[in-house]
Amino acid sequence: MEKISIIVPCYNEETSLPIFYEEITKVSNKLNEIVFEYLFVDDGSKDKTLEILKGLCKKDNRVRYISLSRNFGKEAAMYAGFENSTGDYVAVMDADLQDPPSLLPTMLKVIKEDGYDCVATRRVTRKGEPVIRNLFARLFYKIINKISKTDIVDGARDYRLMKRKMVDSILSMKEYNRFSKGIFGWVGFNTKWIEYENIERIAGETKWSFWKLFLYSVEGITAFSTAPLVLASIFGILFIFISIIVIIFIIVKTLVLGDPTNGWPSLVCIVFFVGGIQLFSTGIIGQYLSKTYLETKNRPIYIVKETEKDNE
Repeated sequence: MEKISIIVPCYNEETSLPIFYEEITKVSNKLNEIVFEYLFVDDGSKDKTLEILKGLCKKDNRVRYISLSRNFGKEAAMYAGFENSTGDYVAVMDADLQDPPSLLPTMLKVIKEDGYDCVATRRVTRKGEPVIRNLFARLFYKIINKISKTDIVDGARDYRLMKRKMVDSILSMKEYNRFSKGIFGWVGFNTKWIEYENIERIAGETKWSFWKLFLYSVEGITAFSTAPLVLASIFGILFIFISIIVIIFIIVKTLVLGDPTNGWPSLVCIVFFVGGIQLFSTGIIGQYLSKTYLETKNRPIYIVKETEKDNE
């Protein structure tokens, strides 16, 4: 029989896990022709998440867990899940039920009958999210698709069902700085998109603050585009051109009108403005250098503290 591995990254999800387990079990019971594997990745939770996972593991032999030594982030937790999954098909889902398990039968049917390698989901609405956060999210997708050759769909979720071949191709990309939404698009494969309206968390609080989302967006841009480096060069060329024009203007004005060069307040403003542009450009270069630095360290993406096998 074919097997589906359900990968669930968890960070402080003690209130969501029992509800999620109940919902995913309802779905798996309907798909009798498929063997299920629930692979929960505890990403250094500080609540009772690990205790709940151990309890579920004793209760259901389909449940497996991996507990990381600290909080490595969702990207690392997803990679750990991919690397330890054993299914013919692999799905990634959040424990907060914002990724509805009820879509799984449809996703599996599309892959098996329509010949797709992957079925992914995207939200068509962002109901319940702050307006500013929604605005910046849409702006990010517009920018990344303008400056990158990788197709990153607006509203795309990590929730998707993939064939083993696609999962293996993702695992072959062992980069430390990971942006899975871009990686999913970069590896290719035939993907079918399923749309649904935003679903709010069933319990608990989101772990993604505005600042974390901003840093994640910077991660995505630097991982899949070198356009910011070109932008820094353009700024340099532009200001050289402007400075030449201003120098010629000052010389002509002094020779023709005999007007001495003055206006130190405006000069101070110009110096501060150009200095800001220089720091901005240096910051862009610094981002790419820092990513290169972290990659060359060759540190592991995650470290496992324990798994369900340690308690057998």
